[in-house]
Formats: sequence, C-alpha cells, structure tokens
Amino acid sequence: MKRIKKLLCLSFALLTFAAYALPAYAAGEKTEEESPGEEEELLAPYFIIQTEDCPVDLFPLKSTEVTTNINGVIAETYVVQTYANEGDTPINARYVFPTSSDVTMHGMKMEIGNNVVVAKIKEKEEAKTEYEEAKSEGKSASLLEQKRPNVFTMDVANIMPGDTARIELHYTELISSTDGIYEFSFPTVVGPRYAAPPESEEKADAQQDDWVSSPYLADGETPPGEYLINVNLSTGVPIAGIESKSHEIKVEQKEDSRAEITLANPEDYAGNRDFILNYKLTGEEVESGLMLTSSGEENYFMLTVQPPERFTPEEIPPREYIFVLDVSGSMMGYPLDTAKLLIRDLVTNLKETDKFNLILFANETFRLSPESLPATAKNIRYATEMIDEEMGGGGTSMMPALEEAVDIPESEDFARSVVIITDGYVSNEDEIFNLINNHMDTSSFFSFGIGSSVNDYLIKGIAQCGMGEAFVVTNSEDAESSASRFRTYIESPLLTGMTIDYEGFDVYDVATSAPSILYAQKPVVLFGKWKGEPSGTITITGKSGEEDYVQEIPVNDVTVDTENEAIRYLWARTKLDQLAGYGSVRNDESVKDEITQIGLDYNMTTPYTSFIAVIEEVRNPEGDSRDVNQASPLPLGVSNLAVGGGYTAYSEPGDILFVLILTAIPLLVFLRRRRGGRSKTLSL
Repeated sequence: MKRIKKLLCLSFALLTFAAYALPAYAAGEKTEEESPGEEEELLAPYFIIQTEDCPVDLFPLKSTEVTTNINGVIAETYVVQTYANEGDTPINARYVFPTSSDVTMHGMKMEIGNNVVVAKIKEKEEAKTEYEEAKSEGKSASLLEQKRPNVFTMDVANIMPGDTARIELHYTELISSTDGIYEFSFPTVVGPRYAAPPESEEKADAQQDDWVSSPYLADGETPPGEYLINVNLSTGVPIAGIESKSHEIKVEQKEDSRAEITLANPEDYAGNRDFILNYKLTGEEVESGLMLTSSGEENYFMLTVQPPERFTPEEIPPREYIFVLDVSGSMMGYPLDTAKLLIRDLVTNLKETDKFNLILFANETFRLSPESLPATAKNIRYATEMIDEEMGGGGTSMMPALEEAVDIPESEDFARSVVIITDGYVSNEDEIFNLINNHMDTSSFFSFGIGSSVNDYLIKGIAQCGMGEAFVVTNSEDAESSASRFRTYIESPLLTGMTIDYEGFDVYDVATSAPSILYAQKPVVLFGKWKGEPSGTITITGKSGEEDYVQEIPVNDVTVDTENEAIRYLWARTKLDQLAGYGSVRNDESVKDEITQIGLDYNMTTPYTSFIAVIEEVRNPEGDSRDVNQASPLPLGVSNLAVGGGYTAYSEPGDILFVLILTAIPLLVFLRRRRGGRSKTLSL
C-alpha cells in the first residue's frame, strides 16, 4: 500500500510540474492551415499563458462591474464589461461567460471613445453575418450570442491598440425562495465542459459547441483586472438577515427593508466562483399574491402560489433511491470530498424500509449492485467503502450512467427517486434532458450541484424534467443541511393535484412550468396576459394531506402598475421555456419561428436571436486584427485535471511534452489495473 501511495504521489507531482511547465514550451497559436482538421477533434478546453514578449494582448477583458437592483422578488442586473487593448496589434476579443439559466437578456450597448451604439436584436444568422462583415471591413462591432440559457459569448471586433471598449448588458430574473430564505445567484465563470461525443452528426451540428473549446488559466491563477459586485436590496418587508457563503460581503442597512451589499474585499478576485446572496424577511412567509401590469399594448400578470403549511403523513410509502455520483476529474479535490460527505449522509440516514443503489461515473460507470438493495447496515457499509475508494479523474460521461440507472429493474410498490450529484460540466445537456423526459413516468429526478460554479442549466433542468428539486452545495459545511432539506422535501408533499381557476378574470397566454405537486415551502410562480377590466377571483385548489385545500385571491383588490416592464420580460422568458422546454429544441419549424418572433418582439436573446452593435467608421483599414479568446480562471476548487485540451502559448515547443507523457504512464497503468481488477458491479 505504501508503494502505491508513493507511486501516486510521485506521478501526481511530476504531472503537476509538467502541467505548469508545459505552457511555456507549448505550440504557438493555431494558424489557418491547421484549422481544417479541427472539426474532427473532440472540442475541449485548454490552458493558455502569455509570454512577456508577446505583441498581442491575450487578456483584453480588464474589468467586470455588476449592479443588481432587487425589488421584491424581481432582480434587474446591469453588467459592464470593459475591454482594452494594451498590445501593439488590433484584436478581436471573445469572452465566454455565464448567467443564471432563468435570465431574460433584453438590453446591450457598446461604447468606444465618443461612439455609443445601442445594440439591435436580429435573427442569429443575420446578426452573425453583419458582425463578420463589419469585422472584415475594419469596423468595430460587438455580437452577443446565447449558446445555452446560461452561457453567452461576447465577440468584440477591431479593438485598436490603446482602445477601451465598454459593453453594458441588461437582464431581468425572478428571485426564488425556499422555506422563507431568498437566494440571488450571480454566476461568474463557465466551468470547463466535457464534450461528450454526440449521438449523430445532426446533433453535433445542432449543439454548436465551439464555445466548449475555451482557454483557462491554471489552478489558482486569476486574470488581470477586477470583478466588482454591488446589490441594492429593497424588499418592502423588514429584512431579518443577509449572508453570503460564497464571498465576504459588506452590508450597509439603509432602512429596515433596504440594504446595499458590496464585496468586503474588492481587491480579492471574485470572479472564480458564483456569487450567492441569501436573505430572510421578518414575520411569516409572504402569502400568495398577484401583480398586474399594463404596457399600453398588452397587459401582464404574475401570480405567486405559496404552498400550505407542512404536514407529516402518518404513512410514508417505501422508497427506492438510486444515487448517481460524478467522480470525474473536475470533481477531484474539495468538490468530490464534499460530494462524499453528502452522499454518505444521504445513504446512512435511509430508513430500513427503503432500497438503494449507487452508480459512480467518469469515463466509465461502476455500479454497487445489479439490483437495488435493502438499506441494511451491511449494504450501507459496502456503499460507503465504495465511495471512500474514489479519488476522481477522467471525463464526465453522464449519459451512460443515467442509462444504467433507469435500466435497473424496478422494485414493486417502491417510489423510485434518482439522485444525481455532479458539478454538471458537460455539454450534452439536451441528451440528458431527453432521457429524463422519457423516464419521468417511472422515476422522479433530483439533482445536487457540487462546487463553487456549477452548471445551473443542467442542475435545474434535471429537476424540472424529472419533477424533482435542485440543490446546490458550495462547500462541505452545506452538505449536512442540504441532505436534511432533501429528506424533508421528498417525504412531505405539501399540495397535490393543484389546479388554478380564473373566474371572471379574462386571462390568456398563461406561461408556466408549474408542477401539479408542491413540495416544501417553495412557491410556484405563473405569468400570463389579461384583457378587459381586472376583476373576478383566482381560486387555487388541491389536496393537503387528506384535507381539501382552497385559496382565493380577489383580482379587483390589486392595483395595476403601468411602469413595471419586468413582468413583461419574465412572461416572455417563461413562454420561451414552455415552447422549447428542457431538451432538444423541437424540429418543428413553427416552434422555432415562434421562439424567434418572441425574441424580436421582446428585444431579447434566444437560441435564434442575437444582439449586434456596429460603429460605422472604418477604424482598421489594414484589416490586420488578431483573434483572441479571453482566458477564464478555473472555478475555485476545480483542479487542472478538469482541462483536457492541452496548452496554448506564444513560444517554441520543447522536450517537456515528452516528460509529461513519460510521467503519466505509471499513473495511467496503475489506474487502469485498479479499475480492471474489479467487476462492473460489486458482488455482495
């Protein structure tokens, strides 16, 4: 055992040395002649380093300033990205950045010198063509494209030496609450994605995953420049507490219901982990409510349905849990340690009447048992031993693990829940959502996002498709409380068979993804349009335990707001989600056309609409600009092993590559023997 540990330590040390040394000697930037073969390669993130004599500014993004105004449950966010060219060569900058998957991106403007251009929303291909033409003509231009609901790319063409380009983005989102605790999350960095091979060429074209091949800095390094976050909170109800588990914050209380939140240490780089702000209000949980707005042309409403008080049923049906744990390279270190604490807590607290199984996955999958096992002390011990053995490593091949999970023979009279624990660093979300959609009749799916910057589109989508709930665990201290929340949530459905009736209130185009079952103290929000006079009654009915549940909201008691544009945008966002759903965008051209039209009508990004801004002045007549992909920091706690695409720098290659290969061989052989020496499933 000691020899094995020494071998692992030595190999890892040499690999780490090579990982840091290699960029200085790696191949230079790719040329046009090399590009034809790129399409045949698996897209992957890579490391980048800038040498002192490089004439190109590889880090054009100099600062990011975030200002969020939260009024009630609606957040308006303004993000200012400042790009500057401190090199000797004109550049075209590209930056891949995240948002929450629930945002409505509806505004953008570009400022270079005295030129200020408000971006226009156009169909995606038209905007792309206009950008490329402006770029080739030597004009400065910017293009904002949506790659995923939570991933965007910003392209800025012809930033001249000495230029400063200021790009302002504006978006709106809804703040959610659970058990009376509200949470605002601002993602700061896109984690390195594992590009699983698509099932077909058609799906490969549809995925448009060029953004996956993005540069990263080595673990612990941060890009130059600052990352500032400011939140203005106005709740209308006295605030009981404000905290952030992700960043140290400074809270300035303006009034009982107003506060300003800033970073306590702005000099410390904040852009390598999600900014998460939690706050709680005094008094009891806010009741169900209705908001009405009128924009002149159309009227919109937002209905918030609060679940009833929690009840404890006398008999909880036996349950079967299939835990699916990500042990890939991006989980190595503290994310995997946190995941182990979480899953150990979940498994050891199962009831004796429950059954369970465990699947680990990276490049391959490994299952505890062919069939689910009774939650006996012996079987739980086998599971915890299996977890403890894992060190992490390899790609994130989630699909085979989920296919194996849903293929496990069902246990009669047991309610099955599939619990997926991952950071979500994959690029084939649509395939995963489609699989869950095809099995939601036999299983509910729950997700735990592990880490400082999870893929919330995947984490939320798993729960949305699987009629479950999503949890995010940012550190080991959260593991126990998250496991407790999960147990409470799954054991106590609060309202079943929910229906909503709009008597005397003329509504249409109601957009919602509300489930028919409400769990925990988490409200459901619906958006829609209305016409005529605001009158009548909204009635919410359902079953709370064995009791009938009825709640009525008089419409004529609500004042119509003529200035609130946010609900209009939130309706459009929810309508898009309803049309496209989680999973592959349907091949129905009429659906694509409807999504495109909503984007154009509401001035918002969609999979088929983008923002484009062009300064008509020819600023680079020579056309000698260089393309630069802005490098991102690795998310806090994610190791270098998560980046599998190699290295790019601006110097000569050296013999260190050969050293890397040689040092990797002992470790790879050992790991292969270790995996090969045990069966696919554990014999009990």
